[in-house]
Amino acid sequence: MVTFTHLSPGTAEGEWRADPRLAALPELDVQLDDLVVVAAHPDDETLGAGGLLHEAHRRGARVMVIVATDGEASHPNSPTHSPDELRTLRKDEVARAVTTLAPEATLHFLSLPDGSLRENEATLTAHLVRLIDELPDSERTLVVAPWSGDGHRDHRIAAGCVARALARRSMRHFGYPVWLWHWGCPDDLPWNRCRAVGLGRQARAAKSHAMRAHTSQLEPLSGAAGDEAIISPGMLEHFSRAAELFIEEERVSDDNASLTRQWFEDFYARHEDPWGFDTRWYEERKRAITMASLPTRALGDVFEIGCATGLLTEQIAARARSLLAIDASQAAVERASERVQAHDAVTVRQAMVPEWWPEGTFNTIVLSEVGYYLSSDDLRETIARIEHSLAWDGYVLACHWRHHVEDYPLSGDQVHRALRDVKSWSRVALHEEEDFVLEVFTRSPAVSVAQMEGLR
Repeated sequence: MVTFTHLSPGTAEGEWRADPRLAALPELDVQLDDLVVVAAHPDDETLGAGGLLHEAHRRGARVMVIVATDGEASHPNSPTHSPDELRTLRKDEVARAVTTLAPEATLHFLSLPDGSLRENEATLTAHLVRLIDELPDSERTLVVAPWSGDGHRDHRIAAGCVARALARRSMRHFGYPVWLWHWGCPDDLPWNRCRAVGLGRQARAAKSHAMRAHTSQLEPLSGAAGDEAIISPGMLEHFSRAAELFIEEERVSDDNASLTRQWFEDFYARHEDPWGFDTRWYEERKRAITMASLPTRALGDVFEIGCATGLLTEQIAARARSLLAIDASQAAVERASERVQAHDAVTVRQAMVPEWWPEGTFNTIVLSEVGYYLSSDDLRETIARIEHSLAWDGYVLACHWRHHVEDYPLSGDQVHRALRDVKSWSRVALHEEEDFVLEVFTRSPAVSVAQMEGLR
């Protein structure tokens, strides 16, 4: 969800080093029996975790490095190097770098297509499971991979595959940023989940030597257009610090799949008033807060994801120009349709996101008490589709229960963390209680209701 180019100047290293939080990070425990370093591309392992690789090997840990792709797409417009030539070159570079950092490390090349890890998620996850299963399932086994929030699609996919491979295992999983240092700023880091690995003089020297092995990325392949260096001197500065930063990744379970349509049909068949929508003051009050949180009286064209029996749908319809409401359950759709039959501009249909998505754009998109039914991957896809379908001045309203529910793949807080990660959105409203969290987002910059009405 981040757009950047390696050709831009990027964030200066001085801005990062000036932030006192960077120097005050707690240490990551690296008393290890085994270290697994996963890289999406050759050079990720050296840039993001080269110092850790050296330190773990020096302390006697067994080290495994897994490289998902051969990096053959690093110079797609090169007039001098074919993808096959780049593949050979970059595999040789990473082999030399890893030997410099951890001479006895085991190196695995998976040779999946560079730039297409999303299309090969199942294959990557299967490879990771096979290799990781060779190691003891212990907290003294640490697995690090590109950080899920690094902004590069292959990095995000690699992080997700590692998380699934580690489901129900005791091994720790941390992410290392690579491109975040280039496009981001200090406030983009989840500092409460960050840890540091301090690097002594020997580790820094080994990492510097290993980075120079990746010549194809640090220097132009030739003087021709399309052969420019990928990693600029300014970018390289981010990796010469006296410490490396790692971010604890959220754990998933191996049954972290979206709930099925049949789950909802069965639930509605067992309950006359699911979740107490019609009877509980909690639900009535929450709907009032929800409607009051929408910044404009006229909501325009609205898409409501997960309308249930239509109680909120009916209130939205009174302020909408048009309203498309969907739900996974046919029983819910039938009840909602009866409730809103007096509103001609309302359409209710059975559908599940993200597998189905409407055409067009919407002024208001409502994601209320539904995001935690989705798997992590389906939630990411849904958020991406919301972003694509949102009008330039549109609003996204999200509201979710915050307590653990055994059947749900995600928690409400996890859903809202994912929504806050959309860089093109800013928050208009936040209502947070012990039981639920409600947020309204719009495209940056946000304008308050008072500003819209000329009160300030």
